[in-house]
Amino acid sequence: MDSFPDPQRYETMQYHRCGRSGLMLPALALGLWHNFGGVDDFEQARAVLRQGFDLGITHFDLANNYGPPPGSAEETMGRVLKWDLASYRDELIISSKAGWAMWPGPYGDWGSRKYLVASLDQSLKRMGLEYVDIYYHHRPDPETPLAETMGALDHLVRSGKALYAGISSYGPDLTREAAHLMRDLGTPLVIHQPSYSMFNRGVEEGLLDVLADEGMGCIAFCPLAQGLLTSRYLQGIPADSRAAKAHGFLQADTITEDRLRVLHALNDIAARRDQTLAQLALAWVLRQPAVTTALIGASRPEQLQENVRCLRNATFSADELAAIDQALAA
Repeated sequence: MDSFPDPQRYETMQYHRCGRSGLMLPALALGLWHNFGGVDDFEQARAVLRQGFDLGITHFDLANNYGPPPGSAEETMGRVLKWDLASYRDELIISSKAGWAMWPGPYGDWGSRKYLVASLDQSLKRMGLEYVDIYYHHRPDPETPLAETMGALDHLVRSGKALYAGISSYGPDLTREAAHLMRDLGTPLVIHQPSYSMFNRGVEEGLLDVLADEGMGCIAFCPLAQGLLTSRYLQGIPADSRAAKAHGFLQADTITEDRLRVLHALNDIAARRDQTLAQLALAWVLRQPAVTTALIGASRPEQLQENVRCLRNATFSADELAAIDQALAA
């Protein structure tokens, strides 16, 4: 039986500095948004997590409500930590978030100090941890003062329950305001987690510039557009795919004939680069200097093996970038 973890795991993965902090993150991180909940097969989830660490993926990203049911992805992570990864805790970056609905009543949603502090306590209990490496506010709260939300993140870092603080899905102006508040508190925001893919390029309209200005890293979630930017859907919707599931965000009606034409055009570009469509999409996101990490999901270990190979060809010519833009505009 092969040894675990692979002693060569750090030799092929690339690690990037997260903004102007001292934190180094792998170019690819593994998210537990899907495929790790109580409705999923535990041994399969365990195999994916072990494969990730074998490949040098040291960063595992969670949130309080990941599942389904909510909280169960953190419970899965806790079991794998206990059985497989506990002795490697100092080699791991484990993150969690709070900001979406988690429990009934007025204290289980949004961005109050009450919610963020209570939620992290629950997350730590589910995972069997004393601290998380990164704790995020998951989305902006239009009702709670930003100073209160940022004050809660500062408090949690100072309490030792989190090592670093981050935000997710904040727009450019609010990101800059949050960064200034945290800098004044003495606990700088080190990372932002926005959605970014070939099909969702909103971060290019100011946010990446703000992150560079403020010295924050960027971990792009959904770089494969919920699996759409892979070979899975080039010939239709497989019965075991994410789009075929009753739960989840990628719906079958998203995969239109027009979208399939774009996917095939992008797949042709990938083939000319000796890449799969997924490898092309990940390399394209990572081409941005402001992007520290691409956050990927996986339901099988083989998907991680494929995705990591994107790092073998992560640069683009001007002609290739123009061809991608043309395919996306079709």
